[in-house]
Amino acid sequence: MLYQSTRGGAPADGCEAVLRGIAPDGGLYVDAALAKRPFPWDVVLCLPPLSMAARIMSHLLPDFDGMDELLRKAWPERFDSPAITPLAVAGDHRVLELFHGPTCAFKDVALSVLPLLMTKAREKRGGAGQTLILTATSGDTGKAALEGFCNVDGTGIVVFFPDGGVSPVQRLQMVTQTGENVRVCAVSGNFDDCQNGVKKAFAALNESGEPAHHGIALSSANSINIGRLAPQTVYYFLAYRQLMDRDEIAPGDKVDFVVPTGNFGDILAGYQAKLMGLPVGRLVCASNANRVLTDFFETGVYDRRREFMRTASPSMDILISSNLERLLYLVSNGADAFVSACMHALSRNGSYTVPEEVMARIRKDFAAGCCSEEECSETIGRVWREDHYLADPHTAVALKVTDEWKASGQAAKAVVTLSTASPFKFPAAVLAAAGGSVSGDEFADMEALSALSGRPVPSALSGLREKPVRFADVIAPDEIGDYVHEIIRKGGV
Repeated sequence: MLYQSTRGGAPADGCEAVLRGIAPDGGLYVDAALAKRPFPWDVVLCLPPLSMAARIMSHLLPDFDGMDELLRKAWPERFDSPAITPLAVAGDHRVLELFHGPTCAFKDVALSVLPLLMTKAREKRGGAGQTLILTATSGDTGKAALEGFCNVDGTGIVVFFPDGGVSPVQRLQMVTQTGENVRVCAVSGNFDDCQNGVKKAFAALNESGEPAHHGIALSSANSINIGRLAPQTVYYFLAYRQLMDRDEIAPGDKVDFVVPTGNFGDILAGYQAKLMGLPVGRLVCASNANRVLTDFFETGVYDRRREFMRTASPSMDILISSNLERLLYLVSNGADAFVSACMHALSRNGSYTVPEEVMARIRKDFAAGCCSEEECSETIGRVWREDHYLADPHTAVALKVTDEWKASGQAAKAVVTLSTASPFKFPAAVLAAAGGSVSGDEFADMEALSALSGRPVPSALSGLREKPVRFADVIAPDEIGDYVHEIIRKGGV
């Protein structure tokens, strides 16, 4: 099967798309025929969870065989819940907990799988040399990618994160990472500076041909990689199945999903599930104070020319949402010239406008809402007091938007809120909002949060205190290309 580039370049098969990450023309790979390819979603929902996941993954990535075995390696022993993504009850909320993996963030679901997909793809291609993963992170992707690719043969990984733009716990998770094939570097800017720097490095280095000269192929572990979206699509089916098992819905009932998102990958995975036939009602995009996506859904104008806000939910502190490009391609029926024009306008002028007829199609499936910093803190405290449920700031953003969506009268019978990180990754913000006393020591705050909630601190987080810092580089955004060039010149990580 071939994947199309959103900007009209040459298509690629599944192995090539996963290994490249970004298409040579700068576009993102898309399964343009996904909605037209039959998928027995109702039959698949009756399978055991891992078998269900394997059928879904095989449909999305048919070039990869042995998906059952691959997922057995990726998930069961690395997640602390047999459900992988359990559906929790918090008052009248249904909360899909995606943070039960090795780094306590939703990125684990996909980044436990992507290294195995890349290894398979390399084997199929008879690959020699090193695949060098370049990844920009707003917080959680970095650690999950480092953990997933740590000491994977034939692979090196370099992660760039915004200096001062991630939580102290997120930073420690990255800079203490073990492994001989990993590098971590802070960037004196925000996530968009990191992401743009990595994309420019991709383009310039591939054009120069230097990575190939050194036996290196560049790739990405961000959600711009089609191999990231496939595993994320699975947990929409898992959530639907859990609602059925509890008799909260009948097969065929619509379910809405409220998704806290910055780069638009997590919610786009839900759209893929809908295109495959899963009875998804509306996908509600929940933004924090950086409400660029909310404004887009309301006005049809995407405008990054605004103040960048650092918030308590740093994984959503993003002004350029890369995966929105895929949605524009899909709803415009593969109008790659239109998509390319939008992306060039965003790069050149900082904004683009989508025609109303295209926005009308988008609004049939999507809605949006946002949450201020004050509302985020208030929601954490209220949900704790009323429902005894501890939510991290990203989840709190989504819970606030969920309440508004239900109050609008447009919601389906069942609404699921995606919870994307453990509250212990943001102990000071959660502890303060829940009424505890913040000490200024992240690890002391974790223990205080544990005492308050009666929940243990995840061992992956509590053990950070003893780990030595391995990486302390800080560079300017325009130095990312040179930084990567030097790594390539030395033969990779």
